[in-house]
Amino acid sequence: MNRVGISDVPELGPPSRVTARVLFVCWLAILFEGYDVGVMGAILPALAQDKAWSLTPLELGMLSSYAMIGMFFGALLVGMLSELLGRRRMLLLCVLVFSLMMAGAAWAPTPAWFGFFRFVGGLGLGGVIPVAAALTVEYSRAERRSFNYGLMYSGYSLGILCAAAAAIWLLPTQGWRGVIAVGVLPVLLLWPMARMLPESLEYLVGQGRTQEATRLATQLQMTVPELPAQPVSQQPAWQQVLAEVFARRHLRATACFWVALFCGLLLIYGLNTWLPTIMRQSGYDLGSSLGLLIMFSLASALGGLFLGRAADRFGVRAVVGVFYLVGALAIFALAARNSMALNYVLVAIAGLGSIGASLILTGHLADYYPPRVRAAATGWGLSFARFGAMSGPLLGGYVAGSGIGQAWNFIAFALVGLVAAVAVFLLPARPARLP
Repeated sequence: MNRVGISDVPELGPPSRVTARVLFVCWLAILFEGYDVGVMGAILPALAQDKAWSLTPLELGMLSSYAMIGMFFGALLVGMLSELLGRRRMLLLCVLVFSLMMAGAAWAPTPAWFGFFRFVGGLGLGGVIPVAAALTVEYSRAERRSFNYGLMYSGYSLGILCAAAAAIWLLPTQGWRGVIAVGVLPVLLLWPMARMLPESLEYLVGQGRTQEATRLATQLQMTVPELPAQPVSQQPAWQQVLAEVFARRHLRATACFWVALFCGLLLIYGLNTWLPTIMRQSGYDLGSSLGLLIMFSLASALGGLFLGRAADRFGVRAVVGVFYLVGALAIFALAARNSMALNYVLVAIAGLGSIGASLILTGHLADYYPPRVRAAATGWGLSFARFGAMSGPLLGGYVAGSGIGQAWNFIAFALVGLVAAVAVFLLPARPARLP
């Protein structure tokens, strides 16, 4: 594969246009990821009724977790590889992998094959967020980074929304396989995405490709990033990246980021997977249950823009910590037998206090560490958080199959939100200058 250089990128115009294009491409990639992730929650009621497979609630939870396992390894590996091979290249490769694996999952003749394709697709899914986060932060002005990140990451919630809408439309006629097959569409947009997305200037400079970076920066009317000179080291490049990510001065921040994102992803994937099923078991019909999933996603997509603006103005720690706490209270309130109107309000707040808060926190994570390790640091943080993502569907399945009552699903998830809020409040301030 040839190096991605200036000749691979069209005339992109002034920095504001470059930022818009980067945001749009990253938004599309995140939208596709949201659909891929959200599709499990949308089809779970139908999959549970598939007599050919006859899955128990715990087996359904495990089946939902295969992609999470793949995402763990994907975030870990792709975040590192993007610093060594290029952020643009890895983002496009990730989209290709997870969209092709959706075709395999739609065909899968057995649960084992389904789990295999979901796992391999998860490798691509896990790499999208670290790379998209690094590119969005790099091409955004400092005073708009949280807002731009919220704007870019709104695609995730809209992707989940699209999954719920596709389920409502296709389940009656095409079944759950037809809903999954829609996830193959990203392949058709790979080439336009590649033409719109420039390579990371931080990556080029970090690789010593200064002439190429200068030419690209000139074309984009941007300045070449001044990454600090590093002492001569005989360590391989990947070891230097790891040494920076796990430096002692970042230890407390790393622990707080990882715990908060672990809890945040547990909430996102647990609620996204089990919310329609829990509400159906509580007496609501399938349309209303999927409608709540749509509200969960839509509120977090729109609310993420509000949270981003608020975080730019009042600080990420205060805004994200408060909304994790408010989201936990809303989830706890869902345990009661409420009117449908009140449930919609509570689910909207829960979406804002889980997906919305987590996406802003992920953007802050990418901005917290030195530029040369943005994607790697984000990848490691999200890889640990994938344990939370894997635990979410399993926690919902365990509680649903334990016979202790539907209310305990919401109580358990509310306690997780409380832990996330505490971790964010303990997060140290971002250093004024990064080495």
